[in-house]
Amino acid sequence: PPGRRKVVLASAIAETSLTIDGVRIVVDGGLARVPRYSPRSGMTRLVTVRVSRASADQRRGRAGRQAAGVCYRIWNAYEDPTLVPHGAPEILETDLAPLALELAVAGLADPGQLAWLDPPPAAALASARALLGQLGALDSEARVTAHGRRLTRFALHPRLAHMVVRGRELGAGESACELAALLSERDILPRRDGQADADLGLRIDLLRGMTHRADVDLDALRRVRLEARVCREAGQRGSARGGGESGSNPDVSPGVLLAFAYPDRIGQRRPGEAGRYLLRNGQGAFLDPQALAREEYLVAAELDGQARDSRIFLAAPLTSAELEAHFANDIMSEDVLGWDDTVRAVVGRRRRRLGALVLQEGPLPDPDPAEVARVVVEVIRREGVERLPWDEASRRTRARLGFLHHLDPGWPDVSGEALAGELETWLGPRLTGVRRWQQLERLDLGALLLDRLPWDRRAALDEWAPTHIEVPSGSRVPVDYSDPAAPVLAVRLQELFGLTDTPAVARGRVPLTLHLLSPARRPVQVTRDLAGFWRTTYFEVRKDLKGRYPKHHWPDDPLRSEPTRHAKRRG
Repeated sequence: PPGRRKVVLASAIAETSLTIDGVRIVVDGGLARVPRYSPRSGMTRLVTVRVSRASADQRRGRAGRQAAGVCYRIWNAYEDPTLVPHGAPEILETDLAPLALELAVAGLADPGQLAWLDPPPAAALASARALLGQLGALDSEARVTAHGRRLTRFALHPRLAHMVVRGRELGAGESACELAALLSERDILPRRDGQADADLGLRIDLLRGMTHRADVDLDALRRVRLEARVCREAGQRGSARGGGESGSNPDVSPGVLLAFAYPDRIGQRRPGEAGRYLLRNGQGAFLDPQALAREEYLVAAELDGQARDSRIFLAAPLTSAELEAHFANDIMSEDVLGWDDTVRAVVGRRRRRLGALVLQEGPLPDPDPAEVARVVVEVIRREGVERLPWDEASRRTRARLGFLHHLDPGWPDVSGEALAGELETWLGPRLTGVRRWQQLERLDLGALLLDRLPWDRRAALDEWAPTHIEVPSGSRVPVDYSDPAAPVLAVRLQELFGLTDTPAVARGRVPLTLHLLSPARRPVQVTRDLAGFWRTTYFEVRKDLKGRYPKHHWPDDPLRSEPTRHAKRRG
């Protein structure tokens, strides 16, 4: 009325060509709510962003349509130059499933055939086509199917159109249209403090007048009823062409219908966690505490699209029997073998799975031995060859081969890296029947390494890398090849009396590093020149040993003395 101030609260609608009489002042908060589509989650959600320069100018213009006006911008002046010139084109940010279906109906497999102002992003278009394929609207070549053409009769997102078509086929077209309308319009139950009852079944009862609540948004309710009627009429126009029957078949629950629209958002409650769900697409989701949070299965229609676990705003329950009845073709049976670190063994499970959801699981009675061996090999490769149960004999064999490879690369490489890279060759064939780590102890790892040698190398092994060297005392002393560059012979000094040449391996090419030991088997000298030791250092060592071990024989001329393996001088 004249003399009364008119206040208009406007969203982005104010950026259209609509003119409202009498607007002289614009107050611009500088923010915008824009849709953002995530190909990863398959969801579009509204996010709050800074307004663009073009949008700010458009908003300001509302005040100057009919007369001079003023615009108050509620942000700091120094922020003004930082505004982006334009908002992102909608095609770069929105769900492209409707566009992908339109392109397929038009026979355009390659969007590059059209001259776009901004071409659709490849990742978002691929995600849209994958969804349409899951809905049966596109075939494996991304061509439209007869079912896909039926979806275009409805002014709905392909998800919801698919739900309506499938609902009509089951005699529940009316219920499907009600759900489609509820999901297309503003929620008829406003959220209080960001929370509301998420059950879509409750909203259907409110829509049908079967129950009443004081907090229902009546304007939204009227719009939903109008949308449902439009949907039913579109379905009736197509019934002559095999569109199915309308109705509200009580055997088809809202959860089943919703699962047709959102097959990727069928959720299974995580064990022992009320309200926390794993979705078929592998994403996590949670529901605020309410009756619906105790359901074993549900379908999430609206989520907030967060990176980790998304909050569920709208959902409907689903039973395992309904899953089996309506999604049997999508349920896969698989045998899974894996390593259980708790029991240190290969564990086999037989599963029935719907995407990421495991519907049934039990022990695998007869796993494929080759697959078991493959799992064991991968565990050994992951943990490292050094973790294998090498006993002393196998360690010595490996060290001998390592020495020979160092000497001549023609011998096999037995380093940890090399053995890990060839596990399938040298170890894999011997893993038949091995399912537990403990069973690896039955394997003779040294013998397996020797089996890799051709016959001529096997015959030459003892000649080139003998396990023992016989010393003048008659003892056979083991050779330590741990350091391939310098094999060691640790022997009591007294057992070498009379020997001038340093013992050698590799047919005399590599002198051994001698660890000359005291009677207590402690090193008193390390040398690779035994003759030089007798000439010089022996006499200093003899002086020390004679004082520490007076009852032992320490001759003045060790080269003319009889070697002995006994600790003390005899007779």
